[in-house]
Amino acid sequence: IARQIIAGKLQNSRNSLLRGARESEIANLQSEIGEAVDALARQIRRLAEFEISNSKSQMDELRGAEGLGSATYFGVFALLLKQQRSDFTFTARSRRPPRDRINCLLSFLYALVRHDCIAALTSIGLDPFVGYLHAERPNRPALALDLMEEFRPLIADSVAITLLNRGEIDPGDFIKSANGTFLNEQGRRRFWEAWFRRMDTEVKHPQFGYTMSYRRMLEVQARQLWRVVRGDAPAYHGFITR
Repeated sequence: IARQIIAGKLQNSRNSLLRGARESEIANLQSEIGEAVDALARQIRRLAEFEISNSKSQMDELRGAEGLGSATYFGVFALLLKQQRSDFTFTARSRRPPRDRINCLLSFLYALVRHDCIAALTSIGLDPFVGYLHAERPNRPALALDLMEEFRPLIADSVAITLLNRGEIDPGDFIKSANGTFLNEQGRRRFWEAWFRRMDTEVKHPQFGYTMSYRRMLEVQARQLWRVVRGDAPAYHGFITR
């Protein structure tokens, strides 16, 4: 399950970069994004060859693969910006508090995806605090964090990039203080419009073949986990878009 979760996240991250490279009109940016795309492809192939056991060292190795994939992806994340690049600089993820505007958006978005994953898991009777990939700690919804991994690039990162590339949010929508960077009231209003628009977007499930909103997709993937836990399905398959 942990391997499939990571593979889904890396595949969706790679596909997001591929779209960004196609849409970029600057050759050197296309080349730089392309290098990250190739690196992610190699990491995904290594995951496919990974021999599974229940040892702690293998779980640590899988978590290391996820970390390496995330570093590769975020290393070129700022290149996906076609607008406002000088106003929205990004070098690395920062949390609690977010230190810049892009991290502010990403932290807000990841919190929302996590919340919706907790709701989806709870609604079908799974404990969101007992996970596979993420280590279990007090008050940490490990299974919700597992479920949200494949949706990070598809929902959260996509909303952030769309807001900036369409000019729906600009530097005037943020407040910067000693405690971090946060959206002001106007920025939150624009943010929510983009969030609900994305969650209502309908996409086709690659395994089941029917179309549904991202909101519904979270529940469908949660039910997949439920079927694996019950022994009704042999394996978990992440949701991957083209």
